Amino acid sequence: MFDLDKWQEIFSTIDKNRMRTFLTGFSVAWGIFMLIILLGSGKGLQNGINAQFKQDAVNTIWFGAGTTSKTYQGLKAGRQIQFTNEDYNFVRDRMEGVDKISGRFYMWQNRVVSYNKEYGVFDLFCVHPDYYDIENATMLEGRYINKIDIQKRRKVVAIGKPVQKALFKNGKSPIGEYIKINNVPFQVVGVFTDKNERDETRVYLPLTTAQMISGGANRIHNLSITSTLSAEESVEFEKHLRSEFAKRHNFDPEDLNAMWISNTVKQYKTFTNLFTGIQIFVSIIGAFTIIAGIVGVSNIMIIVVNERTKEIGIRKAIGATPLSIVSMILWEAVFITAVAGYIGLILGIGLLELVSSVLPENQFFLNPSVDFNIAIISTLVLIVAGSLAGLMPALRASRIRPVVALRDE
Repeated sequence: MFDLDKWQEIFSTIDKNRMRTFLTGFSVAWGIFMLIILLGSGKGLQNGINAQFKQDAVNTIWFGAGTTSKTYQGLKAGRQIQFTNEDYNFVRDRMEGVDKISGRFYMWQNRVVSYNKEYGVFDLFCVHPDYYDIENATMLEGRYINKIDIQKRRKVVAIGKPVQKALFKNGKSPIGEYIKINNVPFQVVGVFTDKNERDETRVYLPLTTAQMISGGANRIHNLSITSTLSAEESVEFEKHLRSEFAKRHNFDPEDLNAMWISNTVKQYKTFTNLFTGIQIFVSIIGAFTIIAGIVGVSNIMIIVVNERTKEIGIRKAIGATPLSIVSMILWEAVFITAVAGYIGLILGIGLLELVSSVLPENQFFLNPSVDFNIAIISTLVLIVAGSLAGLMPALRASRIRPVVALRDE
């Protein structure tokens, strides 16, 4: 039952000891506040890194040709390794664990793209259709490069939104229009956007078409795949891939310069493990911060009992039960802990929301937040712990004999 007289006494005690109450509440609020900030900051850093990874597919493996740095079977070092369309077919058809695959052929010279009297210099990406999934692009109009474009060496392109704005300033749809690349007309079949703004300033065209118009024969500069492999399996895939390409192009399998490999699957797993460790570390620090707050509550409640020894003796002398003495001190501890914990919770979440609202997008620190359930559970744990912190002094007070208490100075 709600005892109005008891609560009036509690509030009266709090009012008479404002500084003590403030210091007790501050230690509790600070513990919750720091826990929320630490957990939120860890989450924000994790979100930022995840966002950077997920601008492209997170299960990709990239590999390309390099220059040999070791002699091998009578062949000198310094040879330029050259991938071909046959290498693309080999990986696509013979390597297990490959989901999507695309080659890439570079066209670095004369990257001028024009439409009527409008000109611009953009990145030309000569790829296979699967590159759409590898880059996590999104079509706004039309379509991407398809298999028929590759087979028939069609002169078609998919352009990024910034490319459309630069060339088609009248606002008309570019679909079906012809732009010129190195004075060769290409029909626009699609307009795309990308989470990574840098990747939007691209013009995608069929790899086979680029090979044909630039005299590239069947050369490919690098390959990229998405895989169905785990991080551990992807490491074995790397070794097998390097071994097979060493046989195909006659270089030492231990020569890392002859062929470079970038394993995003492994990198993403490494970062995931790193942030799991960070979250555990942050949680431990936050837990110790809360413990410090609980110790503060316990110390303050011991002081409260010592200060009110004579009062407790009088109460017991006129008939107060040990339970009433315990409950009065305990409820004071619970009230201060609950209110201060709630204030710390609100301030922590409020600061995280403020930081989240002013942070620019696509940064390495993104959307710092705390799981609401974790925040509530942490606050409840602190309230319970605060109650236990007040319980020991309260039990000690309930055992004081009235005669001893009344003699206290």
